[in-house]
Amino acid sequence: MTVDELPDWAPAWCRDRLGSEPAGVLFARHSISAVFGLRLAGGAEVVLKARPDDGRADACVEAQRRLAERGLPCPRPITPVPRVGTLAVHAEEYRPGGAVLGGDSPEVATLYAGVFAELMSGLAGVDVAPPLPSPRWARWDHAGPGLWPAIDFLDERDRSAVPAHVVDTAQRARRRRLLAAGLPCVLGHADFEAQNLRWHGHDVWMVHDWDSLAWQPEAALAGAASGAFASAGPPTLAPVDSSAAFLATYQDRRGRAFTAAEREVAWAASLTSRPRPRPR
Repeated sequence: MTVDELPDWAPAWCRDRLGSEPAGVLFARHSISAVFGLRLAGGAEVVLKARPDDGRADACVEAQRRLAERGLPCPRPITPVPRVGTLAVHAEEYRPGGAVLGGDSPEVATLYAGVFAELMSGLAGVDVAPPLPSPRWARWDHAGPGLWPAIDFLDERDRSAVPAHVVDTAQRARRRRLLAAGLPCVLGHADFEAQNLRWHGHDVWMVHDWDSLAWQPEAALAGAASGAFASAGPPTLAPVDSSAAFLATYQDRRGRAFTAAEREVAWAASLTSRPRPRPR
């Protein structure tokens, strides 16, 4: 991708907010949001993010900023979130480097769980407005008729390959556990997948995708992470013993054992974390 192919609003936005226009494109990714790695004319390298404004971005970026200030492994936002038409746009530090930590073994699960516990501990001290609605894939409490909120470009796909018993299991987990528990909600990362983290060996370097913060029960967020942590491409579920290792490590690092109700919620969330494909 070249600078000339950036959205029409991007050069002026960078000039006004960052002090200089883009001189080069380091990378570009498009899914629900558009993400551009840019080299500015002044030499700085930044990441520009734009997504449809659903009212969540301000809280997500503010939470990310506070975590970065405390030294947690996340890029530091360098602008607020002004609106450009129907888009919420902001820029953050470009923090390249590190590698995806692959694998879905219990040993790998414990490494991911330690990072998730650290992030949740940090977020517990962050006071921002709840980023509602939660991302669609973590919006177990939506009021629509289906298992998941409507997503037009996904709902149009042929889902006949999904066995009926899988859908039934997800529906029962949602109704009988996730919705019935009545647990308090907290702030947490709802897209805790291998592809969103970078490591140096067994030491985490950076956690990305902070616009995927959710407002859900802690046990549900931990459970979803325990099922999804190994996804490095197409969504997948971790083996049961690895999810168990993740949840055990998470509780140990947080210094609190889940109640019986929380354990049920965690396991229910681990089963429903990826019932259908999402674009990256």
